[in-house]
Amino acid sequence: MRRIEEVRFHYLSMPTVTTAADGSQDALLVHVAAGPDEGWGECEASPLASIAAWVAPMSHGACRPVRDAVLGEPLESPEDIARIARKVSSWSMDLLQAAHVWSGVEIALWDLLGRARGEPCWRLLGQGASHARLPYASVLFGDTPEATEAAARRIRSRGFRAAKFGWSPFGLDLRTDEAHLEAARAGLGDDATLLIDAGQVWGEDVEEAARRLPALLAARAAWLEEPFAGQALSAYAALAARSPVPLAGGEAAHDRHMGLNLLRLGGVGFVQIDTGRIGGLGPARAVAEAAERQGATFVNHTFTSNLALSASLQPYADHPEGRLCEYPLDLQPLARDLTAARIEPGPDGLLRLPDGPGLGVAVDEAALAAYAVDVEIAVGGRRLYP
Repeated sequence: MRRIEEVRFHYLSMPTVTTAADGSQDALLVHVAAGPDEGWGECEASPLASIAAWVAPMSHGACRPVRDAVLGEPLESPEDIARIARKVSSWSMDLLQAAHVWSGVEIALWDLLGRARGEPCWRLLGQGASHARLPYASVLFGDTPEATEAAARRIRSRGFRAAKFGWSPFGLDLRTDEAHLEAARAGLGDDATLLIDAGQVWGEDVEEAARRLPALLAARAAWLEEPFAGQALSAYAALAARSPVPLAGGEAAHDRHMGLNLLRLGGVGFVQIDTGRIGGLGPARAVAEAAERQGATFVNHTFTSNLALSASLQPYADHPEGRLCEYPLDLQPLARDLTAARIEPGPDGLLRLPDGPGLGVAVDEAALAAYAVDVEIAVGGRRLYP
């Protein structure tokens, strides 16, 4: 019987990390070994905090280190991954970082199982087909409207038919926001899909968000993403009831219930799930299936490496051809170098999952050394990690 024998973490970082909302500045890769088989995953979280959650001394029975629920467990089927997930949820209930570190481990377990069986993760998730996606170039707003328009023109010149602009300076001043929206639309042209990400800037202030609706409508934005904090469900529902522009959200979900509640109670038209936060591929697939039943649209969320990109696409591979998918455009060298090959749009502008087993993405282990961060965790003179 195959058992999980080893879980290794690779904390990676650019030499300088800034306050920009760019998740590709550092990374936490997870390598799992079970007998001769191995798999890789990636956490979308603070690397150090996640490693600490893996090894933290037990506080009580519902606050144990995540490793206690994982190491030594049998791994023969998708049901085993679901069983381990339930064990992590129970044993590490009061360890709030547990969901993030478990997400990377869970992804690696699916990758390992897929490689061992010679099947892609999407098929192990119960899907019968993998359809192409329409990638939207995901970028940050420029510091000025002129910079935003220039970025939009660059995106169109690279063949993208959809783009998302997000985060600061958007949301801080109405007139400035209007100028950025006009600039983004002007740069993309009339025929491209424009998406806007507010980055939770308005907290739960429905009126402040509503002030942007006329400008969003004038710019023909296809959605307004994360106007509020991830759990501000009443604010989402209130704005959704009066907004001519569909709302999007869900990247903050760190369990399937958060994603499901945003669908059922928040009134979003698009639910965006990050497999590196929600607990991995299993819970993301559950939200994807719920979105289809409800008539909402599931979209991946990712802003890191191509390993994370592949993981984010697996849970909705069988959704209709041409659905949107997030495609981070301006990645840091760290994120670009992590994989041996890149997932690129084809000549038709559509993005397809890799053909290989598991995630279908090979980690370039030789490239990791250039970004490696040494980590040592000790408590009371006892070394817990590595």
